[in-house]
Amino acid sequence: MIALNDLARHHAPLRAALDAAIARVQDRGHYILGPEVEAFEREFAAYCGAASCIAVANGTDALELALRALDIRAGDDVAAVANAGGYATTAIGAVGAMPVYVDVDDATLLIEPASFARRITARMRAVVVTHLYGRMADVGAIARIAIERRIALVEDCAQAHGAQRDGKKAGTFGAIGCFSFYPTKNLGALGDGGAVVTSRTDVADRVRALRQYGWTTKYVSSVAGGRNSRLDELQAALLLAMLPRLDGWNQQRRDIAARYSAGIRHPRVACPAPRPASDESSVGHLYVVRTPQRDALKAHLAAHGMPYDVHYPVPDHRQPALQAAFAGCTLPVTDALAMEVLSLPCFPEMTDAEVADVIACVNGW
Repeated sequence: MIALNDLARHHAPLRAALDAAIARVQDRGHYILGPEVEAFEREFAAYCGAASCIAVANGTDALELALRALDIRAGDDVAAVANAGGYATTAIGAVGAMPVYVDVDDATLLIEPASFARRITARMRAVVVTHLYGRMADVGAIARIAIERRIALVEDCAQAHGAQRDGKKAGTFGAIGCFSFYPTKNLGALGDGGAVVTSRTDVADRVRALRQYGWTTKYVSSVAGGRNSRLDELQAALLLAMLPRLDGWNQQRRDIAARYSAGIRHPRVACPAPRPASDESSVGHLYVVRTPQRDALKAHLAAHGMPYDVHYPVPDHRQPALQAAFAGCTLPVTDALAMEVLSLPCFPEMTDAEVADVIACVNGW
């Protein structure tokens, strides 16, 4: 059986390093905001090319605290896409702001700069650019529009650890970049975790306070909107052990994606366009194909024991909790994608034979 994402195989070669990291934390007896978090923040900031990293409890908290640090609040509009699982929408709602949904490009499935420009409102104060499926959006173009219109740029890099365009890593194009370390991510902990990266000292200071009750000194809450959102020492130690391997894992994912794009030749299955070997703007977090007959493909894969998933079947503006507020929202590409996308197995430890089996199964539909 091929897994969609086999974490047991992913972690097996790291067992000794992960056990040593756990033992180090246990021996020290310091479990919250200690030397492991400090070391991971320093190393991850350097890896991303940012001045600061502030580790938090999860990726959705990272987005919310980023918006709070930028003083986004009730009455403000925040641009976002509606095809990325609802995480940005959750964060926007948590600060009391209103999402303004932007349609995505039919080829890349990512936020379209021209659509963003058309959707800007008088109350818009931020845009969340999601690098979906591990593919970097045209964040440079979005940044130019955002600067011109004085709109803060927040990058959602939860699926794009290590991706880069024009020599810059994901998370460093705007005011702040947000990451998730959920176990299935390209850099995943053994539990929940998240972080923000920024080169703005004022933003870093605010996020650092916000993640711990708004404290500026112990027991003194000076920043409104604070909460308890801290990456623990154990997860930080585990992430430190895995970070040096991230680039290698990303390359393995890119290699698998390249084989899929070259090998899948079914006339009813559209694959991501092949990328040059030098292109590091995608890190292969998910390999997502499209077909207008998705249910039939799902049935075929299931009948052959081949795993798949759908990321994501319900766009944000169609969610039951939000439908009334967005009844008039029209996103033709986003709505079409929700009925067509399907994710195939893609993780660094996949063997050549497993990749070939997936290709053969799809082509045999």
